[in-house]
Amino acid sequence: MNDALHIEIDARGIARVTLARPERHNAFDEAMIAEVTAAFTSLGTDPVVRAIILAGAGKSFCAGADIDWMRRAGGWTEAENRADAMKLSDMMLAIDTCPKPVIVRAHGVVAGGGVGLVACADMVVAIEGVQFRLSEVRLGLSPATISPFVIAKIGAAQARRLFLTAEGFGAVAAKSIGLVHEIGVDGDDADGIVADWLAHLGAAAPGAVADAKALVRAVAGRPVTDELRAHTAAAIAARRASDEGREGLAAFFDKRKPGWATNA
Repeated sequence: MNDALHIEIDARGIARVTLARPERHNAFDEAMIAEVTAAFTSLGTDPVVRAIILAGAGKSFCAGADIDWMRRAGGWTEAENRADAMKLSDMMLAIDTCPKPVIVRAHGVVAGGGVGLVACADMVVAIEGVQFRLSEVRLGLSPATISPFVIAKIGAAQARRLFLTAEGFGAVAAKSIGLVHEIGVDGDDADGIVADWLAHLGAAAPGAVADAKALVRAVAGRPVTDELRAHTAAAIAARRASDEGREGLAAFFDKRKPGWATNA
């Protein structure tokens, strides 16, 4: 068990990563950033892991930056702050590019960098009563480090408003702008939604899921050029020739479950 994280992996290969600083509403500091980065780097390459659920202990998912961490940063040089900001960006990138599907279960307060964590997930369920806020400008700062990930998720039009006003918004608004996918009326309902996603993922080939996730990053926002079409043609050719591709097609024609299918 880590200091700032709880990590459990069940028999199906579902990893549950829980932010474990409830007394701070799971606000992150240098230590938590390092632990989250290490956890997603490790879990992303673990052949046992099929999917990762990221949640927060206590009343909130993540309130962003820890106040004591921000106080220390106020005394650092610009170079020290730049290096520290890159570590935060590394954490976001580790989640965003993790080869395994990442599911976030968001509740309570989700502020600043906590919104960045949500933006980096593949699937997000928010529990009614959640309060999102990109709060940086109220502190004289900007959401610079998380901006590539948040803008990729909600688009420039929504960011132009929410980055500037720092206004709070709930689950319904978050779903309308694409930050979350589903809303749970309570924790049990949210867990049911997550279980449904896991069931679908359990029927999918792990390597194909990783490639599909990478495909979204490679194709999103790009014009349809000859280079892009060649990239996608090469991607499907590689999948067809892979062991998973051959097993998947054989299972389909034989009317049986493929070898990777779980009972999830």
